Amino acid sequence: MTEAAELPPAPEQAREVFGDRFADAVRYAELLAETGVQRGLIGPREVPRLWERHLLNCAVLSEVVPEGVTVCDVGSGAGLPGIPLALVREDLKITLLEPLLRRTNFLTEVVELLGLDHVTVVRGRAEEVMGKLQPVHVVTARAVAPLDRLATWGIPLLRPYGEMLALKGDTAEEELKAAATALSKLGAVETSILHVGEGVVDPLSTVVRVEVGESPGGVRFAAKRAKAARTGRARRRR
Repeated sequence: MTEAAELPPAPEQAREVFGDRFADAVRYAELLAETGVQRGLIGPREVPRLWERHLLNCAVLSEVVPEGVTVCDVGSGAGLPGIPLALVREDLKITLLEPLLRRTNFLTEVVELLGLDHVTVVRGRAEEVMGKLQPVHVVTARAVAPLDRLATWGIPLLRPYGEMLALKGDTAEEELKAAATALSKLGAVETSILHVGEGVVDPLSTVVRVEVGESPGGVRFAAKRAKAARTGRARRRR
């Protein structure tokens, strides 16, 4: 039996990034390294690089999230990037959206343990919750799917003039080019690649930003959204 990898001490940058929530960030890292590995939510080989590759890499996304907005973290998994973002930004209202029960159970435990009152865990797929969740200002995602597929799930959850922020790696530019046509059909009006985390992570975290106009998801999803809204109103009248 292979001996479990040991979680390294938190780097000094973590104290600066998480501030008053540093102790909670440490507890979250411990939960990922213990319970997360035991339940198969994160690979044991990731434990030695949890801080740099996962927690800090995700926390610096906060640099490009506007103040006081609503956020939906699509395919949240073990809570990345949603939980680190929530620890850094208590001004945000964050929904962690995840279809698998064992993951939502873990997320609920983390949210309750860390007292993240501004975070809600929802079990479901993005295409299933459209019209049930209030549209949000920002959709976040990390390692969920290629950009074109991710956009079909995330963009319809946005409010008009909202934005999707996807943490990507070296393939960001290629994915953005390949997804150009799909993004346009989904109502995207502007795209860009951002690099965040100067002085915190090396290499910098790469973020693909997709901004939408007045019809997130395009014509196809506008009809779905209207139908979902009518259904919701009918249920409330009963």
